[in-house]
Amino acid sequence: MLKNLIRPCLALVLAFCAATVLAAKDPNDAEGTADHPEVPRFPGYHIDAATHNDYNEFVFATKGFDAMADGKGDTRSGKFWEIRYVINDGARVPSLVEIINNYENAFKKIGGRMVRKDPRQGAVFQMPGASGGERWVQLDIYSQNYGYMLNIVDVGAMAQKVEVSAGEMADAIKKSGVVALHGILFDTGKATLKPESEPQLVEIIALLKREAGLRLSIEGHTDNVGDKKSNLELSRKRAESVVKYLSDKGIDGKRLKADGKGDAVPVADNRSEDGRATNRRVELVRF
Repeated sequence: MLKNLIRPCLALVLAFCAATVLAAKDPNDAEGTADHPEVPRFPGYHIDAATHNDYNEFVFATKGFDAMADGKGDTRSGKFWEIRYVINDGARVPSLVEIINNYENAFKKIGGRMVRKDPRQGAVFQMPGASGGERWVQLDIYSQNYGYMLNIVDVGAMAQKVEVSAGEMADAIKKSGVVALHGILFDTGKATLKPESEPQLVEIIALLKREAGLRLSIEGHTDNVGDKKSNLELSRKRAESVVKYLSDKGIDGKRLKADGKGDAVPVADNRSEDGRATNRRVELVRF
C-alpha cells in the first residue's frame, strides 16, 4: 500500500508512517475521486465526495465559525481540494484527538504548524508547499468521528486561461472586423489543438451564439521558422482544426471558413522570440 502513496512530498508520507499505518485508495471511494497527492487519508476511511479546482479560494476558520457555521478568518487562494471521508463499515472509529494529533505530528515534521485548534471539531494548519509557497489545510471532523473533511489550498496565483472574453472579441470585431488570439495553442509543428486552448475556444463559441449573424474566417499565422510552403500549409491546417472544433460543438459550418496565411503577415519582429511568439496567432476575421 505504501508504494502507491509515494508523492513528491516524501517527508509528509514518512511522517504519517511514523504515526500510523497509511491508507491507500479504498475500493469504496466514490468514482472519480482521489486524495490530495501529498496529504494521505486517515486509515479506515473512504472518500464519499471530492472536488478539485485549478484555482479557488477558501476562508479558513482561524477565528472560528459564524452563526451559519461558515469559517471566519484567513482567505487563501490557489489550487483547491475539498475531500470528504466517511468511515468504512466495521472499521475502528478513532477519537477526534487521535485524528487531529496524527495530522499535526505529520505536518510538524515538514515545518508546518497548527494555526487554530477546535477541540470539538478539528483544526487549521499551515505548512510549506511541496514546490515552494505554502499550503493551508482545514480539518473538520463530524458525526462523532464517523466522517471528516479536508479543505486544502496550495497557495498560488491563478493561471490566466481566457485571453479575450466573448464580449471583448465582439467589441474588437465591431470596431475593426478582426481580433488576434494567442491563447489558441497547438502541438509544435502540428495542427493538433492543445487542451489549454479550450477556455478560449469556449469564448469563441459564446461569441458566435450571442452574435447570431456573425460569420468568421478563422485565419492561422505562423512565425518565419521553417520554409514558407510548410508554414503556409501548417497555418491552414491549424485554422481547419479550429473550424472543426467549433463545428463539432454545434456552430453552423456555413458561418465559418478556414484560411492560412503562413508567415506572410507578421505583426512583430521575427528576429526575437517575443516577436515570433506574437506572430504565432489565430485571427478571427468577419466576412
